[in-house]
Amino acid sequence: MALYELLPGDVTLGRAGDQLKTLLGSCVSVILTDRPRTIGVMSHIVHVGHPNAANHHNTAYGSVAMAEMVRLLYSVGFTPRSCEAYVFGGGNMFPKLFSHHHVGSNNVDWVLGYLEHHKIPVLQHDLGGHGYRKLLWTVGPSEPIVETVLSD
Repeated sequence: MALYELLPGDVTLGRAGDQLKTLLGSCVSVILTDRPRTIGVMSHIVHVGHPNAANHHNTAYGSVAMAEMVRLLYSVGFTPRSCEAYVFGGGNMFPKLFSHHHVGSNNVDWVLGYLEHHKIPVLQHDLGGHGYRKLLWTVGPSEPIVETVLSD
């Protein structure tokens, strides 16, 4: 069993018993897992959409992160359509400055649109709000553990 701590822009694959964790503000984390929960791929997406040419391999960008997640799934014999998703994050870190549309909501909208477009069902999500999220998941049958720390 291994512990993987994802920093912004990281993508990793874990197997049953491995722990995947990260800390989220306006960023969004996607976990893709097979139905028996024997594998899990987690991302920490900072920017949504497609990067410019200088960042076309940078997994901090949503499209690159999701492509890397798909590549990792295929490398262990799974397809994205055989998986289910957990989605967390997208908080408004500056609620006094931005009351409606903010970076976190843009991230959430993009990720949920991507998953819907690719017909990947979302099992659980904890999105938006005004706080940081500590996310921990042990690859297996248990749900991810999410702790929200409210910002001022």
